[in-house]
Amino acid sequence: MSNEEFRAAMSRLAAGVVLVTAVEPPLGAGGPRGEDVGMTATAFLSVSLDPPLVLVSLRNGSRMDDLLAEQPLWAVSVLAESQRHIAGRFAMKGRISDRLLFADIPYTRGEVSGAPLVGGALTVLECRTEQRVEAGDHTLVVGRVLSVGFPSGEGSPLMYFRGRYRHLA
Repeated sequence: MSNEEFRAAMSRLAAGVVLVTAVEPPLGAGGPRGEDVGMTATAFLSVSLDPPLVLVSLRNGSRMDDLLAEQPLWAVSVLAESQRHIAGRFAMKGRISDRLLFADIPYTRGEVSGAPLVGGALTVLECRTEQRVEAGDHTLVVGRVLSVGFPSGEGSPLMYFRGRYRHLA
């Protein structure tokens, strides 16, 4: 089996789309808040109800992987179908700075994590890393959910299937 065959097989598994966000730590004690960082993910799932745990898979060496190795607080916004443009923007490789990526996206700051929570998302979660597990070319980050919110409360989820964003039909 080749990498391409495996990728093609996994592309046939529909997945919800989330935006994972965190804030870089300030430079020095009392310094200004660091830059907001975000990435689109489809490898995200609920792990446990008691305690409430979720898991996200991060590519080794990615900016988010490096950040969450030192910053334990992060957030997840479960994107609605109408937020396809947000998913696409944060999934781009070789993109512009994260500060510009967040520029015209409505968000609030999480009370616990300080991370951006996307306005209009189906749900938002603030998490603290409990465990990191190396798994091939990815790191599985297990986070304890510290708070949840429902910015829009309604709508259909954004799905990813066969290499494209899709809607439920």
